[in-house]
Amino acid sequence: DKDTIIQHTDHDASSSRLSAVQTGYLTDPFAHLLHPTAPPTRRLPLINRGTYTRTSSIDTLVTAFLSHEPARKKQILSLGAGSDTRFFRLRSSPEFSHLPTAPSQLAYHEFDFLPVASTKRTLILTHPPLTTILYGPGETTAPAPPEPESNIVLQAEGYTLHSLDLRTIPAGTWTPPGVDPTLPTLVISECCLIYLPPQAADTILRTLTTTFPSVGIVLYEPISNNSAFGKVMVSNLASRGIELKTLSRYSTLDAQRERLRMLGFEGGRQAQSILECWRKWVPVEEKDRVGGLEMLDEVEEWELLGTHYCVAWGWKGG
Repeated sequence: DKDTIIQHTDHDASSSRLSAVQTGYLTDPFAHLLHPTAPPTRRLPLINRGTYTRTSSIDTLVTAFLSHEPARKKQILSLGAGSDTRFFRLRSSPEFSHLPTAPSQLAYHEFDFLPVASTKRTLILTHPPLTTILYGPGETTAPAPPEPESNIVLQAEGYTLHSLDLRTIPAGTWTPPGVDPTLPTLVISECCLIYLPPQAADTILRTLTTTFPSVGIVLYEPISNNSAFGKVMVSNLASRGIELKTLSRYSTLDAQRERLRMLGFEGGRQAQSILECWRKWVPVEEKDRVGGLEMLDEVEEWELLGTHYCVAWGWKGG
């Protein structure tokens, strides 16, 4: 039951993303295709801005990864990917057209529980805009399901969707089918490892730095659980049966940086609140555009919300 509750958090993220798209914050022609239910209720302006900043901040780090040594093939692993559309945006959106994202240049792997991955497979194969990106125009035959023991739910050149319970990732090394440990690799975890016990989450990060000689991590997680706002946030989630298991241990930006250092990201570590990302990473003209979309009466609430979520990133081996 707890696993099912965690899986349903993807619906919350998908609904928020679709609201941000429909309100004009984000450009994402695939958000509605991978949202499995009717269009959601429009979110509050501060939630739309938070979703925008979360997405654009991670896009900034992904772009930095792909831009480094552009002639070298790379690999992205998205943990708890759910209904995320980043792969399809990378392959087709004009804003990423200057990046090396062709199948010969980038291998993209997504991982999630089997029910979530199976739903995503069905939605991808139902919508021609998505199948065209994977298999080219005119493809009408659905690919045969791979052998169950491989845990691969859907595969195309440059893209693999895996079913995986992250708690089964072993200590030591981990190379799922199709993953090449010799490639420069970026791992993305958006509110994913936060649901695991601290020891299990730490094991996964240590395994990544052991398996891949050149690896980076991008984490998006809540922080600051000891503030009044943080306590209310944790209480509200707990009422839905959602427990943020690593939050107490990694509740500050310094704790997030130290976490990455201890778990093997020896090349460097950084962490910023979402509010800092909004202030420092979003250009002035883009702030003006976003600010003109909706009246944001809750400026103080936005600043409070923005200090209770962070993006942390670290790297090893260049």
